[in-house]
Amino acid sequence: TVTGKGDKYLDCNVDVRGKISNRKGVNTPDSILSISPLTAKDRSDLEYMLGIGVDWVALSFVQKPEDIEEIHELIDAKVPAGDFKPCVMAKIEKPSCFEDDNLERIVGLCDGIMVARGDLGVECPPEDVPILQKTIIDECRKQGKPVVVATQMLESMIESPTPTRAEASDVATAIYDGADAIMLSAESAAGSYPEESVAMQQRIINRVESDAHY
Repeated sequence: TVTGKGDKYLDCNVDVRGKISNRKGVNTPDSILSISPLTAKDRSDLEYMLGIGVDWVALSFVQKPEDIEEIHELIDAKVPAGDFKPCVMAKIEKPSCFEDDNLERIVGLCDGIMVARGDLGVECPPEDVPILQKTIIDECRKQGKPVVVATQMLESMIESPTPTRAEASDVATAIYDGADAIMLSAESAAGSYPEESVAMQQRIINRVESDAHY
């Protein structure tokens, strides 16, 4: 709970004890921040990526359509007319994306969308996340835009060689819903069973796509 504030600080009380490590973000579910989603480092990284010719650029914590317009303007300013420009993907993880016609406009401005369920589940009630996932996928299918479902797909496989049955059902549900891609995160990036995680993900995909209900 915030008890005081200044120009560059907040005074807070801890309501629920836990360990805080460095390089962590702050979630503000009830607020739309009047700042750019792109930090100075993001802008520097974007310039570097444009220089090496990446195919895709993904923007995290998109709050409103204007955030996507901003990154398009930055790309247009750096890439000469007629040269290849990378596709832009928005990671949907903020409640403000679902206000008014924001989601429809964001999807329309992007080349692809990611359902970033980790932060979406922090910013929104957990019981809302499956419904929001379906809402995003439906809008992407309506506009013909590819959609990726990501985060905590096979979370237990960070430490275990097999997933839980709930995780297998979760992955399958994303495929049945119409996701174009499903993405592993810590399972393959930092887990103990990266190859097994990828193989399991592929097994679930193959099984669902061969099902008569698909």
